[in-house]
Amino acid sequence: MAFQIPISKDLRKLLAFGSGVGIEIGATDLEVAAVRVRPTQIRVLGRVTIHNFAGRPAAEWGAEYARFLKSLGAGRMSATVLLPRREAIVRQMALPGVARKDMEGAIRFQLDSLHPYGEDEVSWGWSRLAYGAVLVGIVRRATVEQYVQLFTEAGVAVCSFTFSAAAVHAAIRLNGAGLKGLPGDGFIALSRSASGAVEVYGESAAHPVFSAEFELAPERAVGLALAELRLPPETTPSTLEEVLPTPDVNPVENDLSRNALPYATALAGACPRLAPAANVLPPEHRRLSSRAVFIPTLVLAALVLLVAGAVMVYSRLAERQYLRGIDAEIAQLEPLARRAAALDRDIDRLRTRSQLLDRLRNQTRGDLDALNELTRLVEPPAWTNSINLARDSVRVTGEAPQSALLPKILDSSPLFENSALDMVNRGATGELFQIHTARRSSR
Repeated sequence: MAFQIPISKDLRKLLAFGSGVGIEIGATDLEVAAVRVRPTQIRVLGRVTIHNFAGRPAAEWGAEYARFLKSLGAGRMSATVLLPRREAIVRQMALPGVARKDMEGAIRFQLDSLHPYGEDEVSWGWSRLAYGAVLVGIVRRATVEQYVQLFTEAGVAVCSFTFSAAAVHAAIRLNGAGLKGLPGDGFIALSRSASGAVEVYGESAAHPVFSAEFELAPERAVGLALAELRLPPETTPSTLEEVLPTPDVNPVENDLSRNALPYATALAGACPRLAPAANVLPPEHRRLSSRAVFIPTLVLAALVLLVAGAVMVYSRLAERQYLRGIDAEIAQLEPLARRAAALDRDIDRLRTRSQLLDRLRNQTRGDLDALNELTRLVEPPAWTNSINLARDSVRVTGEAPQSALLPKILDSSPLFENSALDMVNRGATGELFQIHTARRSSR
């Protein structure tokens, strides 16, 4: 679950206090960046590439990672891991009118329709977007367990597994600085991924978040992104480093123009309460950083809660006044509603009586039709002396030269079926018979 505090940009910058490590999983290498966020500055502590992690023992590259953090004085920080694009299914869902507390349940209800994994167990996480939308990331549970085992063997403490779209969306909103220079109708930003592909990120009213990787020329990638975002073709693309919060201190090895994703991932993990990124790592595997870093945030959060409490009290008073007005309107309309309900009941009673009369009328017509049909079928020299009509059957008694043919004759009629002789006796001039038949239901 990801919950975002609805606060202003200026207050968000005041509350931006934390540290984070971002790890981008590449095809063969790990790109690692560490940041420290304060209300007055963002400092990139360091950047390192761990080469060939997939082909080396986990303990070996894990020790290299530990030495890197120790050199920065950040040995106890947990990492936010950016999963490869191929490992995550990313979906956007529109949930207009759904309360925040009900969003997770609404997503869970539709989860099976959001991924192609069938009956395979999955891990998933979500974060809120603009315009009543949410961003959902889904990963096979087996894939998550594989990475958990790998990082555990390496001794790397991990607090979150996320994906590119969620990390960049959260990083832009970390302290509000990244939002001030962005156009309100939408934007796109370009960067290069670790593999050299064109990484495109964008936002618009039609598409709250767009993130894709293209093996194309940048101009072609921009055209495809603008069409997807429904932005004007003349929209000028930015670079990803331009839309992310600008670091006040940045070492030369952290070249944001080449690959800004590890930096964005580290920012997303620095202050998860202010700008949460969807976390697909199950809670039982999350290892949080030292709690001491949250003390300033908790103090400032207490102040926010005081302000929020005052706003809530005012909101409740306004809500009560609004409810009183609604109750007054209800009291005025309630007599009309009762009268309408009484009229509905009267109409239902009349309709029921009418239907009953129609059924009785149809029964009489059906009985007459059955008698006429029997008169036609049992023709001289055969005759009847007793006809007993019921709603679903007929019993006929009479005399005929050959009564054995009567069941077939009756069954040939569209009004009767399943005819059978109950009794046949030899009489003076023919056979005395008693026959029963079922009346066909009218279609």
